[in-house]
Amino acid sequence: MSARALAKEASANTLAENLAVQFKFTHGYNAGESEKRSWQNSLPALANTLIDAGLGDIEVFVEYPVPLSSYRVDALLAGAHPTTGEPSYVVVELKQWTEATPVPDSEDLVVVKGMGNIARLHPIAQVRRYCDHIADFTKSLHGHAHRISGAAYLHNATNFGVDPLFDFPHDDYGRLFTGSSKGEFQEYLTKRLAPTSGAQAADDLHPEAIAPSKQLMQVAADEIKDRSQYNLLDEQQVAYSLVMRAVKKARQSDFKEVIVVTGGPGSGKSVIAIQLLGEMYRNDYTGIHVTGSKSFTTTLQKVAGKGNSRIQKLFRYFNNFTHAEKNALDVLLCDEAHRIRESSNHRFTPKDKRSERKQIEELLDAARVPVFLLDEHQVVRPGEMGTAQEIDDAAKAKGLTVRHVNLDGQFRCGGSRAYEEWVLRLLGLAPGGPIPWSGDDNFQVQVAETPQELEAILRSHQGAADGKQQARMTAGFCWPWSEPVLDDDKNFVGLVDDVTLPVWDWKHPWNVQGDRSVGGFPSKNLWATDPAGFSQVGCIYTAQGFEYDWNGVIFGPDLVWRDGLWIADKKASKDTVVARAKQDEFEHLIRNTYKVLLTRGMQGTVLFSTDEETREKLRSLVHRD
Repeated sequence: MSARALAKEASANTLAENLAVQFKFTHGYNAGESEKRSWQNSLPALANTLIDAGLGDIEVFVEYPVPLSSYRVDALLAGAHPTTGEPSYVVVELKQWTEATPVPDSEDLVVVKGMGNIARLHPIAQVRRYCDHIADFTKSLHGHAHRISGAAYLHNATNFGVDPLFDFPHDDYGRLFTGSSKGEFQEYLTKRLAPTSGAQAADDLHPEAIAPSKQLMQVAADEIKDRSQYNLLDEQQVAYSLVMRAVKKARQSDFKEVIVVTGGPGSGKSVIAIQLLGEMYRNDYTGIHVTGSKSFTTTLQKVAGKGNSRIQKLFRYFNNFTHAEKNALDVLLCDEAHRIRESSNHRFTPKDKRSERKQIEELLDAARVPVFLLDEHQVVRPGEMGTAQEIDDAAKAKGLTVRHVNLDGQFRCGGSRAYEEWVLRLLGLAPGGPIPWSGDDNFQVQVAETPQELEAILRSHQGAADGKQQARMTAGFCWPWSEPVLDDDKNFVGLVDDVTLPVWDWKHPWNVQGDRSVGGFPSKNLWATDPAGFSQVGCIYTAQGFEYDWNGVIFGPDLVWRDGLWIADKKASKDTVVARAKQDEFEHLIRNTYKVLLTRGMQGTVLFSTDEETREKLRSLVHRD
């Protein structure tokens, strides 16, 4: 709506109510009360500022969605540039702060008076990242990054109240204004927006036309350039070459092909994906890496992005392509594709916004060459359906050619193909039944008699080899998972020792639930890679997709050995989503869960079961030195 219409609704006290209706229609869930209060308090201030500047006819997008993310911009202004007449856009982040100070020894964090001792991103840094992201992924802005700029407007503050925040570097993508510098903010706006209708500029913006810009691809090519550290072998190189062949052929003609790469844990699937991503950008092709795991994606952003926030944006999620333009990308690299779900819809998606397509179909449509890298034995939740057969069926229904590559290379488990086969037979995921562990020079397997022994063995390896070795404890999801304990002032007190084994007087907390570290403990997304993660027990959702040198696995009462068979017990599971599955599906998911947990180690695995009969079965299979 126009700034004038926004002000009119605000004066009639209908603004928050109408925006709430629109919000649910657009985003699929109800806006919170705090969000509604923010609209009531901040949007009238912005609308009146625009009208006073003679910009009442420009268009204002409220809660504008940032492409390929769950974030939203408070307001995006659309109009014509006063000099060139080109479309011009201004991202505005609205804050009701009155006082704020930088966090000591940090580059871009601040603390806001009256909002607790919680670090928040500096508003200039926040709006700058929004501008970068929108310019990088909105096709109508490719080659026209100058058309977008950004500002944070602290309309309740004075310059004096937030004076230290002005020391933060500013540019066209990030400026800071307060209520006492309203005139400067209006001058800033009138240099970017003409006092005419912004309807055409609004129509020219197509947020659903998503692809990385050439500038971003060049940055990625420079960042992801050290290919020599990974030497692709045999089928790994076959997969790489098939994808490159298909991408080049698609660029030369009206051609589309699907590549499906299957392989066990550590077979090099993600290595292939990262190498392909870098090669795409070096050759001016467009591509994005996607997964269904926040922990896995966050770690890839950290490792492959190497601290470069722009590169990190190239790692996204399967459900980001519901409304993406068809074949907008040259390649879409779907890593951990066994986690593809039946639909990208969620329970809050309104009926008129629900996608009628399966998630596999959305991913197939998004690129000329969709690539699926998967391990079918890692399906661990109901609704996950990323199998080679499902992909084949969906692709063939569209008349697409599918090429398959089965990886033989084995990077994880120390290169021990024998250990992976031993695990599959142990859990009944391969025929023949459990067999004794015959040993392997490349991999060690041990059975601990107590959880203390398991922890001690792992601790002896944690930090070994000049501090480079990593060891982790994991367990079946048989204990509750509590939030961190906070005091009355919301300060961190500690983690709850949820994984409690009273028979052995042993207890430890699960890894942190949230996306941020607390009290020196890493976030759930970084538990597997941060050395500080050793003292917490990891679950399937934080361990899947990762590897570490030494791996400890606690079998809980959800999977026990009885009379020559594995028994999966729903009542023992604290994973409410998995426990709702039918019994036969539950049994399969639990076996897959332990298969994933058992195959995270690269040098060795230590086993322990809380059940005596199960421990005895494990002892009978693994010789104790």
